[in-house]
Amino acid sequence: MLQKGTAAPDFTLYATPDQKITLSEFKGKNVILAFYPADWSPVCSDQMALYNETLKFFKNYDAEIFGISVDSKWCHLAFSQSRNLHFPLLADFEAKGETAKKYGAYDEEEGECKRALFVINKEGIIEWSYLSPTAINPGADGILDALETLNTK
Repeated sequence: MLQKGTAAPDFTLYATPDQKITLSEFKGKNVILAFYPADWSPVCSDQMALYNETLKFFKNYDAEIFGISVDSKWCHLAFSQSRNLHFPLLADFEAKGETAKKYGAYDEEEGECKRALFVINKEGIIEWSYLSPTAINPGADGILDALETLNTK
């Protein structure tokens, strides 16, 4: 998995059925990438709901968050609408897991993303990363601590 000090690999992924997001377009902002195994799973649902509730804190640090899994853009749309999420879920669907693999956050055995978090600074450098056990919601504390550290630089 990519570590602190590494340039974050650029990517372009679907955020909606007709809109793509490119990471490099967010230079000048802090970015949080939350790779997760699958829409609709209990832990993933809780994790994304927590980040939805934490959005205002992320915004205080000039940070954008993106959830990323190998689910399709249509699956993300239904999941996001059902959970009333207010941040983009990006579809690492085709080629399956290509972006997760660049970050070292792909589980070849399961064919899904690992539960991995990255905080990327305004220059596009990874400032913090964390790999959580799949069955455990990593929460938001580590993200907020990393953003706080960026804020004091």
